[in-house]
Amino acid sequence: MNTSHSLSRKAPAVKKSYASAQEALEDKVRLVQDFPEKGVLFEDLTPVLADAEAFATVVDGLAEACEKLGAEMIGGLDARGFLLGSAVAYKLGLGILAIRKAGKLPPPVFHQEYELEYGSAALEIPRNGADIKGTNVVLVDDVLATGGTLYGAKLLLEAAGANVAGSVVIIEVPGLGGRERVSDAPLVVLGNKD
Repeated sequence: MNTSHSLSRKAPAVKKSYASAQEALEDKVRLVQDFPEKGVLFEDLTPVLADAEAFATVVDGLAEACEKLGAEMIGGLDARGFLLGSAVAYKLGLGILAIRKAGKLPPPVFHQEYELEYGSAALEIPRNGADIKGTNVVLVDDVLATGGTLYGAKLLLEAAGANVAGSVVIIEVPGLGGRERVSDAPLVVLGNKD
């Protein structure tokens, strides 16, 4: 019997479990100094998403926050919000509304432009296919920086008749005014220690 194949197998990794999303984030977020520019400490979520236990723990934390905000539907923002929001919606037994960058959906669409720090952008959702009038939607994204995207998504959903019950993100970049920009609805940041 040839055992050389079995000898080359990688030993099974010991799975670490986490007591909270905060613990998983502290363990797995990769910090990158001076990216994307000098003086910025970039928090890379890739290791969190790639580790099954950390990802599950973070999704559980996001889902708990969405449930407390009274979510009837999850609004996932392009692009990591799709990934996170889908997992949360599945866990809670809710639908997911993909909030897309402009030009990615066939007409007719609801379209909302919003201002960014250096310019403007736009988000869209389908006008047909999902009646969200009166629905409590919780927005899910990975990072809150300037708050422009969350604010634009809120305006978009309100124009479509939905109620934005709040926003849930993993990480907040302090000092960019994001929290202030979305202050008219509840905000939950999993990475905060408070």
